[in-house]
Amino acid sequence: MRVKQFRDLVVWQRAMELAREIYRLTRSFPKEEIFGLTSQMKRAAVSIPSNIAEGQGRSTDRAFAVFLGHARGPLFELETQTELAESLGFLSKEDGMHVLSLCKEVGRMLHGLLNSMKEETRKQG
Repeated sequence: MRVKQFRDLVVWQRAMELAREIYRLTRSFPKEEIFGLTSQMKRAAVSIPSNIAEGQGRSTDRAFAVFLGHARGPLFELETQTELAESLGFLSKEDGMHVLSLCKEVGRMLHGLLNSMKEETRKQG
C-alpha cells in the first residue's frame, strides 16, 4: 500500500490545492481578521496536507492511518470556517461553494484511503 513519496498521493495534491485556494481567497478578507478568521482558515488548510505528509513519512501503515484521521479534524474546521466567512460576507457564495466542494472531495479521498488501508490489513491478517 505504501507509496514512495507523499507527493504521489492524489489526496495530498488536492489538499495542497485547497490550501492554495484558501490563501488566495483570504487575501481579500478584512484586515481586522488577519489574526482571526484569516489565520484560523490558513492554519486549518495547511494542517490537512501536512498531516497527510507526516503520516506517510511514518514507518507503519497504522501510524499513517492515525495521521490521515488527524487530517480530517482541520478539514471539518475549514468547512465550518468557510461557512462562517460566507455568512459574514467575506466570501462570495460561489467561492464558498467552491471551497466546500474541495473540502468534500478531500474528505471522500481521505475516507477512501483509510478504507482501502483497512481492507488491505484485513487481507494480510
